[in-house]
Amino acid sequence: MNVEMLSRIQFAMTSGFHYIYPPLSIGLGLFLVLVEGIYLKTKNPLYKQITQFWVKMFAITFALGVATGLVQLFGFGTNWARYSSYVGDVFGSALGAEGIFAFFLEAGFLGVMLFGWEKVSARVHYFSTVMVALGAHFSAVWIVVANSWMQTPAGFRIVGEGSQAKAVVTDFWQMVFNPSSVDRLTHVVLGCWLAGLFLVLSVSAYYLLRRKYLPFAQTCMKLSLISTAVVLVLQLISADVTARGVAINQPPKLAAMEGIYETTPRAPLNLVGWVNTETEEVTSIKIPGLLSFLTYRDINAPVTGLKAFPRDEWPNVAAVFQAYHAMIAMWGLMALVVALAIWQVKRGRLEKTKWLLWALIWAVLFPQVANQAGWMTAEMGRQPWIVWGLLRTSEGVSRSIVTSQVVGSLITLATIYLALLALFLYLVDAKIKHGPEEEGVPSEEGGVYRSPYNQNRGE
Repeated sequence: MNVEMLSRIQFAMTSGFHYIYPPLSIGLGLFLVLVEGIYLKTKNPLYKQITQFWVKMFAITFALGVATGLVQLFGFGTNWARYSSYVGDVFGSALGAEGIFAFFLEAGFLGVMLFGWEKVSARVHYFSTVMVALGAHFSAVWIVVANSWMQTPAGFRIVGEGSQAKAVVTDFWQMVFNPSSVDRLTHVVLGCWLAGLFLVLSVSAYYLLRRKYLPFAQTCMKLSLISTAVVLVLQLISADVTARGVAINQPPKLAAMEGIYETTPRAPLNLVGWVNTETEEVTSIKIPGLLSFLTYRDINAPVTGLKAFPRDEWPNVAAVFQAYHAMIAMWGLMALVVALAIWQVKRGRLEKTKWLLWALIWAVLFPQVANQAGWMTAEMGRQPWIVWGLLRTSEGVSRSIVTSQVVGSLITLATIYLALLALFLYLVDAKIKHGPEEEGVPSEEGGVYRSPYNQNRGE
């Protein structure tokens, strides 16, 4: 492999590992605002107990997110120096805004949220929780803005020529609200919410299965099921809007997502299948005309195929196709398991349906896979451009590094990131096994928590 491919693999690896944690922070931030708001209104100590438990989970994900995210900043300078020089004015603006409006806001109030329960009033503590959650969301805003500019550049001009050429911002707000930023930000944030909410579902299902901390688990399960059902519907709407934007702004990407080689009227939507890139054929289960209808609201509308574009501007069709359909499959599995859980709750049988509780425990992986597959679709679908239509990926790589250096750093970083992932899983497992804090209510033998707020349930 050459330096370019190895650098791409390294950045994909570090980004993939990093992106395990911020979605959890963002999703848990939303949940914390919800449950602490209920506590502030009702003064029911159960909701304080729930908040305190998930605040500690949030702190773990926040710490790992910071630790894994710093490496990416160095990667821009070491592996992608030409890219950094070309987009430094644009990317620097977005990353600077992220530091001011996101990281400092989140970090500034995190201490109050973690340790301020008995030191500040309930309203001040809730304000700190809201600020931390906003900070986590603002981080997503500016990162997605920067990435969306790479997908659909706007609000800039090119100065200089040849190797000295670079993009400079001419209209900051046009750069921020570039053609894809709002749609992509909505889609990303909803995916983050699902990651956090499915963690709550998973832990709640584990406690219900083990018959531990039942009032805690029952309440978390109810709140997270309702929230997740709403977010899944919103994500479906967002997916439709985002895909239609791709059709307008990046038609080769849409063609790769569905394996469309020839411009096709009544284009089918592939449910599941694979692409033969040699014969340029897709073997799949199709719904005729559905892609045309979803994209243009006209079942007869033609969808532009890859052959309408130069071959050297095609992405890796097979990889984009599979990543895109993996993302869709994960949404389907999430919707299925949540629908079944809500149905069983209404029947009063969820706690007795062990197979479904096990499914909910493992469902924590579904949004993680969906988020990773979504970014793979977006980033691989943009190739061979690192900045769409302006700078090719091959032109953005550093000229001063050699293959052995990238291989060495790739192995080192992979080892470190695997160790950090193991640490994260250990800390989360330890916190789950420890369970929520029990203020004034002793645990009985076996760790079953009998709450004074719900004595008639799960006894």
